[in-house]
Amino acid sequence: MSDFEESRLKIKELEQEILSLDSNSPEYNKLNRELNILKEKTFSNLSHWEKVLIARSEDRVRSSSLVKKLLNNFIEFHGDEYYSEDASIIAGIGFLKDMPVTVLAQAKGKNLQDSLKRNFGMTSPEGFRKTLRLAKEAEKFNRPILTIVDTSGAYPGKGAEERGQARAIAQNLMEFSKLKTPVIAIVLSEGGSGGALALTVSDYIFMFENAIYSVLSPEGFSSILFKNKVSAEDAANIMKLTSSDLKELNIIDEIINEPLGGIKVFNSEFINDLRNKIYDKFVELKSKNIDELLEDRYQKFRKMGC
Repeated sequence: MSDFEESRLKIKELEQEILSLDSNSPEYNKLNRELNILKEKTFSNLSHWEKVLIARSEDRVRSSSLVKKLLNNFIEFHGDEYYSEDASIIAGIGFLKDMPVTVLAQAKGKNLQDSLKRNFGMTSPEGFRKTLRLAKEAEKFNRPILTIVDTSGAYPGKGAEERGQARAIAQNLMEFSKLKTPVIAIVLSEGGSGGALALTVSDYIFMFENAIYSVLSPEGFSSILFKNKVSAEDAANIMKLTSSDLKELNIIDEIINEPLGGIKVFNSEFINDLRNKIYDKFVELKSKNIDELLEDRYQKFRKMGC
């Protein structure tokens, strides 16, 4: 276990111990001071690999919580009208303040049972077809679309490939590029490979500070390009997969700041601020005519990497 992981474990133990104490006791104040010092020491100047570990944390917030907190009167829809339901995608309609929006969110589980149900956030062809079905419905009714990305990658199983995984992802890329309604994407934790890209062709991309977003995982990068001669940790440090890297490269548009150590709960102040940011950006995007919106989206992706 690395020093970073040992420190994170110690922080978790301290947090649990503090919860059991009276908030007025001297011991409570002492441990709180100790916790704050340890957090500052552990989470200041994080390496790329340490951000990968935070993005993958079991206690990190999930898309299901973000959807619940952000939206009012959310109604979930199911199925792709071809084969089956994919629980790795939470898709439906809700109100962002007074604005009806379609939400398409990749969801990892909150515990083992939920993770198995949601296939650990790895989306199948049915999930991508479900997102496209709801996206086209949103376009028909002139409703903005909010996507939330949290996946290590699309599901790579034999059955998924037999049912057209690559085609489903490619179709999402093509159709989202020309949707005649505003689209905003949020990279919440992990944005891996085509599974993430299928939901990030959008007009504006928010990314959480400790999230990662890349063509593949550091482990995959290391095994394919360097035949395991370079460790996943070293690979992460050269992949430019963090929010600050991607903002500098103009891959994403805005970073959502997090508390030290990553975001574990959504408090009301954080949610209100994020809700206002998304709402204001949708208002701005809706003020454009369709031709301008589509041209700006096209140019946004054409210029990436230049």
